[in-house]
Formats: sequence, structure tokens, C-alpha cells
Amino acid sequence: MDKKVLTVQDISCVGQCSLTVALPIISACGIETAILPSAVLSTHTGGFQGWTFRDLTEDIPGIVDHWEKEGIRFDAIYTGYLGSNRQIDLVKDLFVRLGSSKCLKIVDPAMADHGKLYYGFDEVFAHHMASLCGVADIALPNITEACMMTDTPYVDAGYDERYVRELMDKVLALGAKTVVITGICYEPGKLGIAILSQGDKEISYYYHERLDRSCHGTGDIFASAFTGALVCGKSPLEAARVAGNFTLAGMKATAKEHWYGTQFEKAIPVLLEELKK
Repeated sequence: MDKKVLTVQDISCVGQCSLTVALPIISACGIETAILPSAVLSTHTGGFQGWTFRDLTEDIPGIVDHWEKEGIRFDAIYTGYLGSNRQIDLVKDLFVRLGSSKCLKIVDPAMADHGKLYYGFDEVFAHHMASLCGVADIALPNITEACMMTDTPYVDAGYDERYVRELMDKVLALGAKTVVITGICYEPGKLGIAILSQGDKEISYYYHERLDRSCHGTGDIFASAFTGALVCGKSPLEAARVAGNFTLAGMKATAKEHWYGTQFEKAIPVLLEELKK
């Protein structure tokens, strides 16, 4: 039977992130994709000035009520950027009400990077997000987010596998069944994706080339491709390979003057090839 995914996050109308990334990428994996917008912004907030913002929190309960009455259920629910504690509580509720009996709950706690929380978030929000990861099948934090959720001192560089293992164990202790941490760097020129599930003795890694540049939206691209690959039947490690290689290809395809996003559209053929492997 065909699978159906719901993704819950904001719409940044320009900027190649959040729902404008998740919808096309998961759809390209051959999966029916429904969206539940948490907010609408004219652009993302990374470098643009004077952007507009409309909070859609109060619309969420009515949408969920309608879907529940219609008997609409999802095989996977993937959450990205959520703007408030209230939205996190609403997501917990829809996990229960709209998930199928074997629904995969995938949480990308998009709230921090480079040792700092995004604008508007605080420690209370980070702990609330930790509670959402605690009911997830897959939690997809970067190192900063994992540290924020577990009250672990953030180390920018020079950490070792023991540090990463302890951090991942703390995320699993929140209740998540599997944790996938992106941006692991033990040596120059390589970036790793670390995967650990409850009961695993060792961390599984997938490594790819590290580029000497950064692009907006790569976290959303990775999480979306990971979700699509997982729903297509890939294991978490295989999904990390698919998503990592696709994200890297998107960055390589991005023109240097294209400062506000990642031109992932040019790398869709790479995604489709990776899914076939």
C-alpha cells in the first residue's frame, strides 16, 4: 500500500528551507506528502531584513480535528521548526490522533546551531523540545541541539567519540528509539552522521566529504531526504547515506552568489539514484 507522510513546520516562502524543501523532496521519493504549516514567513530569518511572520498555532487544532473526523491517518509524521511550547504540545497530540498503528515519528529539533539557540528560543523551549524527542522513533539533532536538550556543555571542535557517545546516550535516555546526529567531525575534510538506537553497542557512522563552505537549509534538506528514504524502506544508516550524499550534491550545485539557500533542485537526480542503491 502507498505510504503517506505528514510534515509539520513553517513555510518560509522564499529561502529554500522548511516546507518549501520538505514537500518537494519527500514527494520526489514517490511518497504522498501532506503539510501542516506552523507559521508563514515571507522569507527565512537568516540574512533577510524586514521579513513578515504570521503565527498559525490557532489553526492547528481545527485542522487536526477535521482530519481525524475524515479518518485520515499517516504512516510517518516528520516535524521540523516549531515556534513555541504550545506547538510542541499540539504535535504530541497529533502524533496520537493522526498516526497509523505503525506510524514513524521523526523529530528534527530545529532550534539551534554553532552553540547557540535560534532567535526567540530559550532553555525552557529546549527542554520542551527534549520532551518531544522523547516520544520520537527518530530524533535528528545536530550537536548543538543535542547539547541544549540534555544540558551538556557544547564543544565546538576537538571532541572525541566518547563525547559523542555520551551525548547520544543522553538523547536516547529522553525516550527516543534512535538518535541521528549530523555534523560529526573527527578529522579535517570529512563530515560524519552518527546513528545509535536503543540497545546498540556501537555507533554506526556514514562519512562524506566536507566542503569549505556552508549553505542555508542543509539541515532541512537532510531531514527531508532522510524521512523519504526511511519511509521507502531504508534502514536509518542507509537513509543517512541517501540524505548525506544528496545534501552534499545540493551544496556542490549551489552557485557561490546564491547566498540564501541550497539549490537542492539541481541534485534531485542524485536523490533518485541514491534511493535505487
